[in-house]
Amino acid sequence: MRYLLGLDAGNTVIKAVLFDLDGNQIAMHALDGQSSNPEPGFVERDLNELWRNAHQAIRSCIEQAGIDPGAIAGVGCAGHGNGLYLLDRDHAPLLGIQSLDSRAARLADELAAGETGDLLQQICLQKPWPSQTPTLLAWVKRERPELYGKAATVLLCKDFITYKLTGRLVSDVSDMSGCGLLKMPDCVYDRDLMGLYGLDNARDLLPDLLAPRDVAGHVTAEAGALTGLCEGTPVVAGLFDVVACALGSGVVANGQASIIVGTWSINQVVSAKPTETADVFMVSGFGEGRFLNIESSATSAANLEWYVREFVERRGHHDDPFGHCNRLVADTEPASDDPMYHPFLYGARLGSDMRAGFYGISGWHREGHMLRALYEGVMFEHRRHIEVLTKAGVRFDEIILSGGGARSQVWPQIFADGLGKKVTVAACLETGALGAAIAAGCGAGVVGSYEAGVEKMTRARTTFEPDPDLRGHYDRRYRMFIDLGADMRRFWSTLRDA
Repeated sequence: MRYLLGLDAGNTVIKAVLFDLDGNQIAMHALDGQSSNPEPGFVERDLNELWRNAHQAIRSCIEQAGIDPGAIAGVGCAGHGNGLYLLDRDHAPLLGIQSLDSRAARLADELAAGETGDLLQQICLQKPWPSQTPTLLAWVKRERPELYGKAATVLLCKDFITYKLTGRLVSDVSDMSGCGLLKMPDCVYDRDLMGLYGLDNARDLLPDLLAPRDVAGHVTAEAGALTGLCEGTPVVAGLFDVVACALGSGVVANGQASIIVGTWSINQVVSAKPTETADVFMVSGFGEGRFLNIESSATSAANLEWYVREFVERRGHHDDPFGHCNRLVADTEPASDDPMYHPFLYGARLGSDMRAGFYGISGWHREGHMLRALYEGVMFEHRRHIEVLTKAGVRFDEIILSGGGARSQVWPQIFADGLGKKVTVAACLETGALGAAIAAGCGAGVVGSYEAGVEKMTRARTTFEPDPDLRGHYDRRYRMFIDLGADMRRFWSTLRDA
């Protein structure tokens, strides 16, 4: 037997997942890390803790599987995009900023305004935003010049783990294009691009750039002793986690759409050429003629996580709190006068001042109505993102759903009904790790291509067909959702300035 190890490093949790070459999950171990908030808007992590959690998760996963680590053909890591991971000249950690950080909000607005923002959009196909990597680096240069002077290497989350495994300082095109540091569609570093960010002298801080499936290096003796991996095991450059999730859910061909119902609302479509409109949030390239056009915001299943944490668990539903919510929604028939919900707990793509809220509640509404409104509101914001993509000319024929929300038996049906399209749910629950494992298999030579890996290692769990009788119902409610958001803008701006 041969195996592939996929790592998935999020803003807090890191997972090590072992797969066989048919995509069956053999073992998994996850560890939760800690974030710190040294100042308002700052979200940072200890990189030494990140590596401790990574090597402990790998060792525990291998021990749980009970396999010979020599049977692991390759290792790949997926990681959250953007944020900023700085190393000094001795390759020691200087700073770890996560992609939830907002310290650079004013600088992002400054860079995005006028001609500079337009030129950046033309080169990298996205405009600056607060936790974007180059915007954060520009903030460090302006606000922490002594720290900036010590910096020698800019990495992304998964790159730090790859460095600790191999001793190589590299990144990959999917992550670097996703954070606005590459000239598109060529997917190469560009000094003019760096200059527009005010980072004229920062080109030398960027690591070697590889394709995701390129072998970045091999497990060192030191890393092997900590992780239980065999010295010399190949490690590939890895992937931006949303790209890895697309691969791991079965999305690789042009015209396929990957929707991730996770902390973030991720809506992405594969195409041979990137869309160049400024309306689309970002484009990530992950190979020749392979681009993901991405619309996203922190407006998805994080809303249900908040609801469960603040209300359900306080009521003692500790056995299965998410199952409790799903049952209530399943038992609540949709009605035209159901409440509405805006899923903007953490702002929105259209404005950081936008807030969440329930609207139109009456005395006969119960918890099931509130939860159905929440499930629908999340779906409606996904739908709005998808409409941005379609208006930009991006076309898709198939939707594959993944992420925590896809584990629900009712939410995917709401997506199918509200989007008016067939929705397929991926069988694998750890799609990010599986996508990284597929890339590792390509690099190690045990998987012939991304397509071959997707065909052999991914499969569908179930399919949800849209109910034609609900088409008009959801179209009307979607228009109400959009109109209500427009009506609330004045209130939200007043609340922001209060």
